Amino acid sequence: MERPLAWRPVTVIAVVLFGVLLALTPGYGYHRDELYFRVLSEHPAWGYVDQPPLTPMIGKAGIALFGDTITGLRVFPALSIALLVVLMALIARELDGSRAAQVLTALGTATGAYCLVAGHSLMTVTFDLPLWAAAILFLLKALMREQPRWWVAAGAVIGVATYNKHLIALLVLGLAVGLLVAGPRRVLASPWLWAGALLAGVIAAPNLIYQIANGWPQLEMAAALSEENGAEFRMLYVPMQLILFGPIVSVIAVFGFVRLWRDRRVRALAIAYPVAGALTMISGGRFDYTGGLLLMLFAAGCVSAAAAARVRLAGVGLALSAMVSAVIGLPLIPVSALAATPVPAISEVARESVGWPQFTAKIQEVRDSIPPGERERAVVVTGSYGEHGALDLAGVPRVYSGHNQLWHYGPPPEDGTTAILVNVGPRGRGLFDSCEQRGRVDNGYGIDNEEQDMPVFLCRGLREPWSALWPAWRHFS
Repeated sequence: MERPLAWRPVTVIAVVLFGVLLALTPGYGYHRDELYFRVLSEHPAWGYVDQPPLTPMIGKAGIALFGDTITGLRVFPALSIALLVVLMALIARELDGSRAAQVLTALGTATGAYCLVAGHSLMTVTFDLPLWAAAILFLLKALMREQPRWWVAAGAVIGVATYNKHLIALLVLGLAVGLLVAGPRRVLASPWLWAGALLAGVIAAPNLIYQIANGWPQLEMAAALSEENGAEFRMLYVPMQLILFGPIVSVIAVFGFVRLWRDRRVRALAIAYPVAGALTMISGGRFDYTGGLLLMLFAAGCVSAAAAARVRLAGVGLALSAMVSAVIGLPLIPVSALAATPVPAISEVARESVGWPQFTAKIQEVRDSIPPGERERAVVVTGSYGEHGALDLAGVPRVYSGHNQLWHYGPPPEDGTTAILVNVGPRGRGLFDSCEQRGRVDNGYGIDNEEQDMPVFLCRGLREPWSALWPAWRHFS
């Protein structure tokens, strides 16, 4: 018999989380990815060279509904993670979790470091986590009940998830291996499973057609990321599994793995986690690619903790973990004191959200120093999408970048023979007759991020037309 849903406490946790995230939306400022998504949202498409279209599309909806502000951009992320809390509680219930197990799962999810980061900022993972959770919930229903039609629901969610990231393939491959190795293999003959697979393919088809028609740009992007950071990601994968949502969550997830392994109906999902992890390490992918499966194991572990009357012990551990996670994942420390703490070294999101107003002010200062007639024709070329996005937000005209999708929005106009270059190496500066450094970026808080102490160059006399040079400016990272 299905356990009742602890809907009141779970709803309270989700609503409180949404309120806290919404209240803290201004935080330190935009993250560089948000600045990029804001630019992409101005260019709707079926896909981009580095990602599918869903996250920029949601960013566009947030701006349209709530205004072109940092809060407007972050309403849907806060709502998405609040929804994740409910979905994780439902997963715990599906695994025969009591009310206590469901509440424990909801609390751990709501206070996990990675969930707080994802709910505070607009990122692809923000929507990946609830999509994975919904798919896993439906897979559990299909495997644990005599209701195989849930394969169709799972297929629908998997198809939709491909519009956010193609990483949902890790879940599919992991489950397939699990079913082949540990069963129950009879489900592989179910017409409902294959109907779900067909539905996933049909929903995902436009996204896949875009990739095929454009030469699979995301494979090129993945290869570039693996070449640049693959070794580092492989080294960090295991330790980051321990701290991604907090150490206590990881400890509880170990017990969750054991619980799933002992239940032959869902042993395939236990196997899916190490399979997806191995595929991630082999490909040099990021350590957070298996976050959705790790949360599933955590929910299963909460069921075990409640069954063993260890709710209070687990709750105390999660409470202690929540305090650390909140400091890391939310803008609670004043920005003026942030550099004196270990948070910038731990949280890439925190450190890369600081200093964009100072960055744009420096570029504008250099631009204003150019004589008026020349200034109107001058262009700004940046090395990263965050820089481009910050300048676009500030309304700086004639800004271009060769980074990822932004390369397709060039080349600069041919009369832009005077250029302000930032985060562009000697090779790019060597294409001009003269380049002089006109200052350095200073965020004013002493926070060591990618923009801090970045030199800004004013270059004149482009030696060849932009149309001839622009292909060489393209780069992925």
